[in-house]
Amino acid sequence: MSSEGGLSYPENRGKVDVAVLKTESVSNYTLETISFRSKDYTVEGLLRIPSSGEKVPAVVILPGATVPKEGTQGLAEILSGMGYASLGIQQRNLGGVDMEYDLKLFSEGKEPVEHRMVLDALRAVDVLRQDPRIDPKKIAVIGESNGGRFAIIAAALDPDIKGVIGVSTSGYDTESQLSGVRDEKVLRFYRSIDPDTYLKSIPPRRFVMMHSVNDDIIQIGFAENTFRKAKEPKMFYEVATGSHGFSEGMREPLETELKLMFQ
Repeated sequence: MSSEGGLSYPENRGKVDVAVLKTESVSNYTLETISFRSKDYTVEGLLRIPSSGEKVPAVVILPGATVPKEGTQGLAEILSGMGYASLGIQQRNLGGVDMEYDLKLFSEGKEPVEHRMVLDALRAVDVLRQDPRIDPKKIAVIGESNGGRFAIIAAALDPDIKGVIGVSTSGYDTESQLSGVRDEKVLRFYRSIDPDTYLKSIPPRRFVMMHSVNDDIIQIGFAENTFRKAKEPKMFYEVATGSHGFSEGMREPLETELKLMFQ
C-alpha cells in the first residue's frame, strides 16, 4: 500500500487453479459453475461463454451486497446475447462490508476483508485471461452497487483491464467526509477502500457510470460526485428505468460502451 493509502497487487499474479463443478450446455452458450482459491477464500462463480468458433471478449460481474452469484445471470444473459462471455462471482460475505472490523484489522497490521475482495475480483480476471475460449486482451469489469466499488478499484490496479462500468454505485468521498480526521492510519484505511482514490489510475481506459434517477439506495448525486472526479475518457448515463441496479434503460449504453472498450 502507498503512503497515501492506495492498494497495489502484482500485475502478474500467477496461474489460478480452477475447478469446474457443473457444466450446462445449450445451443447458444455454455454455463459452468466454477470455484477457485483467492488467498483464504474459495470463490464460486458462474462462467457463461457464448457459442463461438473463436475467442470472445469477456466481463467480470461483481454483484451488489447480499446478491449471490446466481443474481448476476440476468446481466450475463444480456452480455451473452451481445457475444461476450462473463464470470459472475459470489463475493465474500455476499458482498457485504464491515468497515469498523476492517479498520480494526488494518490497525493491527492485518489485511482487511475489503482488500481481499479486490484481489478476488482480480483473480476472477485472471481466470478469464487463462481460459483458451476467451480473448485475454479484451476483458472488462462491471460492478453493481457495492460491487461497483470493487470493480473500479480492481480496474485501476490492473492496467490490462480494458475498462470499468459502475452501475448504481459511487465512491465514499473520503477527503470531504473525513476532512477533520488527523489520524493518518485511519485516513490511509478509508482512502484504500474508496474508489475515488483510484480514479486517476483508470485512464486511458474508459470509465463508465450508469445510474437511475429513481435510485433510493445510492442517490444519483453521490454517483455524479464521483464522476466529476474521474478523468477522460468517461461517460455517465442517467436513466429513468428501474431503481437500484441494472435496468432496461442501461442495455443500449452497455452495448455501446463495451464495443468501445473492446475495439
